Amino acid sequence: MRVPTAELLRSLPAEWPEDLLPAIQAQVRDRGTKVVVLDDDPTGTQTVYNVPVVTEWSETSLRTILAEPGSLVYVLTNSRSVPLSEAQALNREIAANLRSASRATGRAFVVVSRSDSTLRGHYPGEVEALAQGLGGDLDGTLIIPFFLEGGRLTVHDVHLVDEGGVLIPAAETEYARDAVFGYRSSNLRDWVSEKHHGRVKAEDVASLSIKDLRLGGPGAVASKLAGLRKGGICVVNSASYRDVEVLVAGLLRAEAAGRRFLCRTAASFVRVRGGLAPRSLLTGAELAAAGGEGGGLIVVGSYIQKSTLQMQAAQALPGVASLEVAAERLLEACSRQGEIQRVAGQANELLGTGRDVLVYTGRRVIHEAGQASGLRVGQLISSGLAAIVAHLAAPPAWIIAKGGITSSDIATQGLGAKRTEVLGQALAGVPIWRLGQGSRWPGLTYVVFPGNVGDTDALAQMVRILRGGRID
Repeated sequence: MRVPTAELLRSLPAEWPEDLLPAIQAQVRDRGTKVVVLDDDPTGTQTVYNVPVVTEWSETSLRTILAEPGSLVYVLTNSRSVPLSEAQALNREIAANLRSASRATGRAFVVVSRSDSTLRGHYPGEVEALAQGLGGDLDGTLIIPFFLEGGRLTVHDVHLVDEGGVLIPAAETEYARDAVFGYRSSNLRDWVSEKHHGRVKAEDVASLSIKDLRLGGPGAVASKLAGLRKGGICVVNSASYRDVEVLVAGLLRAEAAGRRFLCRTAASFVRVRGGLAPRSLLTGAELAAAGGEGGGLIVVGSYIQKSTLQMQAAQALPGVASLEVAAERLLEACSRQGEIQRVAGQANELLGTGRDVLVYTGRRVIHEAGQASGLRVGQLISSGLAAIVAHLAAPPAWIIAKGGITSSDIATQGLGAKRTEVLGQALAGVPIWRLGQGSRWPGLTYVVFPGNVGDTDALAQMVRILRGGRID
């Protein structure tokens, strides 16, 4: 089923007429419950602003987080980059530490498991581990991959990806062919069954439909959640932010009645659940004021076709110098350090002249059999890119990291970030961070650019924005 986006949207019932966000904001404020988002890569901050991101989760750190007044915080786990067993272990650890921190501070919390809007990630393994760590006894898990900013909609239980104004079933996109997290099903009920290897039958997966949301409103949502089989799974259809508001309003009613749910979501749900209003995009002037002197750095690790086309457009900009990293050399102990030093040395020289530098891996995908081996390749390449950044002699004016795992490793390994602040977005779905104290270069503007977001010119446009109108 491929259909023009506008045609499908016209075929749906009218949205729920009431603006529910003010009531959601009041409930979030009055209840005081902290929304803790466990993000399996940094791109989940695509819809929020003025929100902290922490990269470690000791009980002491989580106590500090829960004691702070804000309603929302992100904990960057980067679990998509590690084997399932490691992802499960860290989710259990975070859940246990959160429970201890909650007892110590008296602050209640709810957890959101944020993952990819194109269905890649350790589902259901890490969600099950997280539920165990939270003490079990959950009433259900909600699957909510809607991400409007990236053109990901769920209609009639089918998850769709907008490509040039046409909605394509997710299983027909390149994301479904991911070497580690690939899948065959676009219907989310079938996808759940597929990911559970048939242990959960598609017919046993509940669904909140567009009609439930748009005709029944929050009451219908609360009623359906109340009737969910204990520990069951429910997929959520959404085609607009108003749909998400209806969902959250109904979810809050169900929670007020004592129900407990774990939400596996993309980024759009988080903004509404945290009670944040929409906000305009950051301007070039705002970002230029936060930038440093000299040239900026772009690091492209994501190798999907969208990223490659965006990279090529950025390379064509005047004043951009390109440095290719030989990914194969990063995989071999005998050549790894030499390759890191070679690229870092050239980058230092070019940045010192005031030029913007684009560091990228070769576009050939390196395959190894098995999920663990595929993750190992990705880890070695991503950590190699982070090591190149760690070898820079002076801070660039700004850094763009292209790709979720790449941006996480550069933030934590290359820049030593312990805590950052999400300033907002400069392009739809592209978050801007300011590095906090304790990082290598506090105050640096850091752009987390997802691999699967934006049109062909998006990366080049981001560079132009960060240049703030600078003449080349």
